[in-house]
Amino acid sequence: MDLPSEYAGVKQRYVRGSAQADGDIVDGTPRESGRVGKAKREHGVGVVDILRILGGLFLLNCLLSYFVTNDSVLWGWRPWFVRPNVVMRYLHGPVYLTDAELVSYDGSDVTKPIYLALNGTIYDVSAARRVYGPGGSYHVFAGKDAARGFITGCFAEDSTPDLRGAEWTYVPVDIPEGNEIDGRKLTGAEKTAREQTLRLARKEVRTTLEGWGKMFKGEGGKDYFEVGKVVREEGWLEKLPRRELCAAAQKGRPKPQAAANDAGAAYRPS
Repeated sequence: MDLPSEYAGVKQRYVRGSAQADGDIVDGTPRESGRVGKAKREHGVGVVDILRILGGLFLLNCLLSYFVTNDSVLWGWRPWFVRPNVVMRYLHGPVYLTDAELVSYDGSDVTKPIYLALNGTIYDVSAARRVYGPGGSYHVFAGKDAARGFITGCFAEDSTPDLRGAEWTYVPVDIPEGNEIDGRKLTGAEKTAREQTLRLARKEVRTTLEGWGKMFKGEGGKDYFEVGKVVREEGWLEKLPRRELCAAAQKGRPKPQAAANDAGAAYRPS
């Protein structure tokens, strides 16, 4: 049965509108139905969703870190860009001081920061002014490079950057400093063993200084940070007199390996 022209136009518009509403045809092109497309959009995970999840996990991790450590939101990691003092120092550039200039940063002048140096690198320890300032237990290190003292433990007499011979702190007492022992020359095997021991001792010196350096950089949780370098003239070390190993370091040198392994040595008469 043929419909009047006005009714036919209404029907055609109704069918076209229904198809477009369901997503079957858009501009004459078939596609997924609106219900299917909507379901896919609802169940799909986009980039924004992933970023939201990662951001939430990161925030939760920071809160848990602060709850556990009661100090850090990054589980003890303190990068320079989250430490205001370090950022300001970075913006101002490094400090270059001579040993003579470094002395004025020992905490005596409260308008200046407290600096100490370790093997030529200067650190700001003003956060512990009570410890490194005048009267503090570590004031002996302030305003100077006392690298040798950090190795030997002789803080007063070894407040110097001269590390020559400091490795003997870690060398057993039965290893001679020269090429003779008990009035005779060392054998080839003894010389080789001596050199190997000295190499290990020098490595121990480097390891010890690196450990202290990490602490003064703030990696141990302290609010210390590196600020610059000590400027010294060429050949400065050769101009200093060679130092003997201090008494405390000499006394604390490791025992001979054989004696260290002999548990009954202390109970036998000498």
